[in-house]
Amino acid sequence: MLRVKNEGDVASTLNILNVLDELLSAGTDRRIHYLISKGGSEALLSVLVNTGLSFCPNYTVLLPLLHLLAKVGHRDSRIGVKAEETGAVLLTLNLLKHNAKHVKMAAACLWVIQVFSSSVSAANLIGENHGLDVIFHLIPQYTTKNLHTIKAAINAFAALLCSKDNICSVISKGYISGLLQLYEDWHSKDTQQTAIEIQHMLLRCLHKVTHNNPGRQAFISQGGLRLLYHTSQTDLLTKGLESLIEPSVQLMRKCLPKTPLPLTSDQSAYTFLLPGRVHTVPDVDILPDNSSEESDDEDADKQQAESKDYDDDLETDLNRLCLRPDLDRPIELLPQYGHLCPELSHDFKELNISSEPEESSPSSDEEALLLNTFSPHSTRMDRKKGDSSNELSTSSSGSQSETETSTNENTTGVDHSVHVLNSQQAEHHLPLPKLFPLQPLGHEVLMRASLLLRLALLLHYLAMDVRHQQLGDAAQGHKENEQVEEQEGGEEFPHCTMIDKLLTRHGACIPHHEPQLYRAVATQTKSIPGFSILPFPDFWGHVPPARHEPMVPRKPNIQRQKVFEDVQRFLNTADIINQVVYDLEDSSLQCLSDSLRFFSNFECGNLRKAVHIRRYEYDLILNADANCSQHTQWFYFEVSNMVADVPYRFNVINCEKSNSQFNYGMQPVLYSVMEALEGRPHWTRTGTEICYFRNHFCPAQGRRKTNFYTLTFTINFKHNEDVCYLAYHYPYTYSAMKAHLNVLQKSVDPAIVFFRQQILCSTLAGNLCPVVTITACPTSRAWKDMHQLRNRPCIVLTSRVHPGESNASWVMKGTLEFLCSSDLVAQCLREAFVFKIMPMLNPDGVINGTNRCDLNSQDLNRQWCKPDPIVSPTIYHTKGFLYYLNSIGRTPLVFCDYHGHSRKKNVFLYGCSVKETLWQSESAVDTLGLKEDPGYRTIPKTLDRIAPAFSFNSCNYLVEKSRSATARVVVWREMGVLRSYTMESTYNGCDQGIYKGLQTGTRELQEMGVKFCHSLLSVTKDMKALYDKRLSNHIGLDHNILDHNTHNFFEDDEPPCVEEIEYSTNCPTLKGTDLDSDINISMAIVDEDEDVDDIGQRGAKQHQGSIGVISVAGMWLASPFLQQTRHTCSHSLINLPIKAWS
Repeated sequence: MLRVKNEGDVASTLNILNVLDELLSAGTDRRIHYLISKGGSEALLSVLVNTGLSFCPNYTVLLPLLHLLAKVGHRDSRIGVKAEETGAVLLTLNLLKHNAKHVKMAAACLWVIQVFSSSVSAANLIGENHGLDVIFHLIPQYTTKNLHTIKAAINAFAALLCSKDNICSVISKGYISGLLQLYEDWHSKDTQQTAIEIQHMLLRCLHKVTHNNPGRQAFISQGGLRLLYHTSQTDLLTKGLESLIEPSVQLMRKCLPKTPLPLTSDQSAYTFLLPGRVHTVPDVDILPDNSSEESDDEDADKQQAESKDYDDDLETDLNRLCLRPDLDRPIELLPQYGHLCPELSHDFKELNISSEPEESSPSSDEEALLLNTFSPHSTRMDRKKGDSSNELSTSSSGSQSETETSTNENTTGVDHSVHVLNSQQAEHHLPLPKLFPLQPLGHEVLMRASLLLRLALLLHYLAMDVRHQQLGDAAQGHKENEQVEEQEGGEEFPHCTMIDKLLTRHGACIPHHEPQLYRAVATQTKSIPGFSILPFPDFWGHVPPARHEPMVPRKPNIQRQKVFEDVQRFLNTADIINQVVYDLEDSSLQCLSDSLRFFSNFECGNLRKAVHIRRYEYDLILNADANCSQHTQWFYFEVSNMVADVPYRFNVINCEKSNSQFNYGMQPVLYSVMEALEGRPHWTRTGTEICYFRNHFCPAQGRRKTNFYTLTFTINFKHNEDVCYLAYHYPYTYSAMKAHLNVLQKSVDPAIVFFRQQILCSTLAGNLCPVVTITACPTSRAWKDMHQLRNRPCIVLTSRVHPGESNASWVMKGTLEFLCSSDLVAQCLREAFVFKIMPMLNPDGVINGTNRCDLNSQDLNRQWCKPDPIVSPTIYHTKGFLYYLNSIGRTPLVFCDYHGHSRKKNVFLYGCSVKETLWQSESAVDTLGLKEDPGYRTIPKTLDRIAPAFSFNSCNYLVEKSRSATARVVVWREMGVLRSYTMESTYNGCDQGIYKGLQTGTRELQEMGVKFCHSLLSVTKDMKALYDKRLSNHIGLDHNILDHNTHNFFEDDEPPCVEEIEYSTNCPTLKGTDLDSDINISMAIVDEDEDVDDIGQRGAKQHQGSIGVISVAGMWLASPFLQQTRHTCSHSLINLPIKAWS
């Protein structure tokens, strides 16, 4: 390189450059990087400057020098800065101006300018000196000549657009219109497809200039969307043009105008006055909550950590990992939770009397109260009295009815804990929502419905306070159906009797489900809007379909098709209906007769607005979590008035997560009333043409920088005039949980199974949060048996802290039913452990259809460090109960919090390990001296052997800073529970084992709850139980049926989606394009218009004239400037400010 720098002989310099080129071309990039490290870039730049400023520049040397500089500079990240320092930037631009008509020299200069533009400051310098104008005018209309030089010009122009200043300059000069005209011309005339690469490069330039809002607006105003839409349609029909479709689609997606959601406010339609708060709704719109992008339990804080490396989020402070923090409350408050351990105080006197169950158990008392309150034979006045008395005594009588009634039980403690909380609520004037009467059935609905469907609708719009005469009047208004009414008892029975008849004729026998009990329980459920409608599926019940449902294959290019349809909405506004057909906040809204009808004002429902877009297409807008403006993902709504076998497209347009399993084979679920009445009461996976991608919508008020995503799917309904329900996942309501617990308590033999429902606390809205105790009754009252009972270790299970994770409730349902069963393993577990179960930690969120938060607009699973007893009562008291167990020496052996995961497949556990956290973070802490019990892996390993849906390799045991306030970490750190887990269940399905390729249903979720119980045998004190042959057969330890080909959990769970979920800011790279190959090809081609020697000969004739640049109709022309002297040529010309040459 020193010889290159100092060599004056042309032949020697050329030889050195040729040798360097061969050496660098033959080897790998490693040689070039070595050359750069030894100052190779600086040497080449120095030679360029010295040669260019010489008395008579020798183009025979300059051409290979520029080629070599482009190859080397392409790998040097600082080449632009170095070029500025040596003055090579403006020199190269001047060389380009002087040699515009000589295509080889011009191409070489353009490649070097492209390389220099890797530096923003160098790109700005070229732009300030009219380099953009020079290069843009070198791009001609369609031609078949000099294609390599044209590609070099377009690439150089695109490289200069790395600078915001250059982009603004291009926009202000109207070059966007010129680029669009060039693209249209090349696209229409290139019939032989010889210039696809040039068209792709022009699209790349358009991508660059539309990085900002003015660029996108100019693109739209100049007809860019329409042009690209039409050219893309041509590309779809022409073989060989596929490479142009994706960049065109991405550019259209990026440039679609931002459209505010058609809402009056981004705030949730549900607001709730929090105790102690002055304002009804917290002001959360000003600053975005990044956690909304990831709402799974262990991924909710990913957005907060995206700016730093994953390992930086791992906890490396050994004190925080190993030392137990102080209690978050006075220890004197802990004895109030003593009543939640009834097995310690119960004297089991019934063991000496009779093993028969008592006639009035606590659950049956509650059931009788509920059913008598709303008996079909009670008068309206009686029901009103019942409503009033129940409202006024929610905390006292409600807790009394759900706790032990024995005089030996500590019922005072129960009442005290509930009264304490309610007194605190009363202090802050906390309103308890009133139970509104259910609404009567409308006349127009009755006229449209067929007989069976009318009865179903009658059930759906259940009116508990409608008198017999009202129903008779409604029936008389429809004389054409009078005979049918009489046959079905419409004139002779009140509503409830008709529903009884309907259940008798068409109801399915569903285990652990009693519709009438569900109805009675639901009337005591308190919601923000005061729900008065029972959704049919929750009342009627669900039976899993007989067959497994496979993941749906993704239709090729389905997202592209949907994007084209969305672009058409913008281009062809005449075809758009744009009629609001449902509004949660406007009950008076009337929809068109041929439109679908929507409804979501029921427990667990979520749909805020439905907009009729095209004849068979609807945009759906979800309601944000109560008291905030975020966390829109969960949906559950009713749809009716459909036509059979017609493809209806539904677009949920305000989803917030950046990816979803809907891109990987998952489907939403559907429940058909018609199908249920015909004996098929199933929630089934449904929908075709499913994809999930970022859209062009933005918040209504524009105060949050939130990206929204569209979930789109198409459904062909089976029946005309059906009533169907659509949901994100299998719904599981609070009322269903309450009714299920009552059914379970009735089903067990109290002489064998100790089953107690108690009240942990009241929620903000006044709903009761139950805690269930399940264990085995002692065989006798002998000291030995009683001592064994009271020394059984505890297992604590919680669920549904996130309302949208309904799959967690189905897993919990499987756990509860199994523990109450007569199964041999269940019996063994009851004899070994005492189970403390909180099946729903966020009742208010579940009831009101939120996705992530409680009514306090907070994620309850981020409140465990120091929960507020007023606004987070369920977490406060659950943690208090765990503190209490710890204080009396009954620290849980296992704690598991059931969750759902929307971004991963399979079921897996998250645990806690000091050593694994330190290893993964590559901490300097010496872990050899650390002692850690590896027992936290026992349950996951056991599950991997026995549970088909479980994936051991998807588990991890890392303690992250962003998860420090979750239940899993707090219970592990503060209570010292080694086996503290979060169990995540997929919404989708499995990619390993016998369920590979199948979507999970409620059957598989409940099975997972059973298998988790089976795995607890591995932590029993008597390990013989695990290897007992009878138990092994029950839990499948002897059967090697699982094939878990799982992946490393540190990697992404899914490969990149086959189509871009986000719209790219840059143009996708075209395969086969490479700067080195372009240079090599250009060097090998003899130009049609000039010989290489011509360039060398110009060195001696340079004094005869200077070359300016004009591009006309695709021809490369030269315009002579004033004659210069040799001295002027070699000095003044080169050093003259470039602005003078514009």
